[in-house]
Amino acid sequence: MNLTRTGRVGTLCWVAATPVFLVASLITGLRWREPTYSWATHNISDLGNAHCGIWDTTRPRYVCSPWHPLMNAAMLTTAVLLAAGILLTWRILGRGALVRSAQTLLLLATGGYALAALYPADIDENLHVLGAFLIMGVGNVGLLLAGFAPRATTLGRWRRLTLTAGLIALVGTVLFFAQQGLGIGVGGMERIAVLPFPLWACCLAVLLAETPALARVRG
Repeated sequence: MNLTRTGRVGTLCWVAATPVFLVASLITGLRWREPTYSWATHNISDLGNAHCGIWDTTRPRYVCSPWHPLMNAAMLTTAVLLAAGILLTWRILGRGALVRSAQTLLLLATGGYALAALYPADIDENLHVLGAFLIMGVGNVGLLLAGFAPRATTLGRWRRLTLTAGLIALVGTVLFFAQQGLGIGVGGMERIAVLPFPLWACCLAVLLAETPALARVRG
């Protein structure tokens, strides 16, 4: 693919972000004992809590994550990779107020990952909740907005993918905050809200790398 060097690095950052997040989630969860970690019952944030004890007044549960430093380091790394991908592909994805607004909101969402990593819920709940809002609220609105990018732009070429990811993420966000698991648990619903953005970025990176015509796009 004839991507510029900057663009290529950006797509590689996007491709790496999702595996870093998912592998760390899996490994950290496997270190839990009594109780074992459940993707349906527990929140993502539970993996990063620094202390053991009963947590959350809405859904009280015992949380004890021995390898929480790994999860928080992975979340911070994910934030850096997603942000780098956005910045390094900034001009490639197109011009216009709508594209730039979507990119800005998604960039703010990466700050949410950083806040959630640096301030675990049991250390500073307010900043952690702000991070969650940036990821699931601001970021998912940005993802949906990106789905309406003009078809003449590079971003607009994959409107169907982006709209699908944005709609799934927003529905997951609404249901998560309403504490509705719909058969997959509230923790599962949180993943429906959080994962579309990094998964979309990973898919978009692959599509960018496989599109010869991108070499002629100027943004």
